[in-house]
Amino acid sequence: MDWRRDIDRLFPDLEDEQWKRLERLQSIYEEWNQRLNLISRKDFEHFMVRHVLHSLSIGYHMDLSNAQILDVGAGGGFPGIPLAILFPSADFIMMDSIRKKVLAMDAIKDELGLGNVQCIHRRVEESEVNVDFVTGRAVTALPRFYQWVSNRVRWERGEGKSGILYLKGGDFYEELGSIPKKQKVWSISEIIADPFFETKKLIYLYE
Repeated sequence: MDWRRDIDRLFPDLEDEQWKRLERLQSIYEEWNQRLNLISRKDFEHFMVRHVLHSLSIGYHMDLSNAQILDVGAGGGFPGIPLAILFPSADFIMMDSIRKKVLAMDAIKDELGLGNVQCIHRRVEESEVNVDFVTGRAVTALPRFYQWVSNRVRWERGEGKSGILYLKGGDFYEELGSIPKKQKVWSISEIIADPFFETKKLIYLYE
């Protein structure tokens, strides 16, 4: 799959510096993955599609320009690092409870020269940060994730300006029924034609 063609199609206004950073991601992560298993090694050959493109799908559906975003359970830096490249005017807080992953993310954002990223070693339940958007990628069951992060979101900003953006696969519609927020669900397969995305969705919760 030609990931460059898909990124160019979805984000035709990318600047040269953004392209350079995106094209450096795989080599940077390959080096880090030899030291620390940030990404499944058997999955790494699909890195740009299953991790980078997957993360960027959020930016296709939601303009995060000038927003403050908290990426919870960020792990290796997804979806936050690719989104920070896509939205240089936004501020990203990458938060994870595993210290070695936070240290790796911090080094990766420095290598990429991403001045709009801050990495924090903390459980979100112990955080007092308030942001416009919270992002996550299959961190846990959706109701549990909502319980963890709901107090971190500036819900009053309303649709398109705040909320939770969560990447998840499989059957989660029963989970959505227990969440007291407005909801939109987008199928990623509608914008990226790869079998990997057939069951992948982006869930948007807002007020």
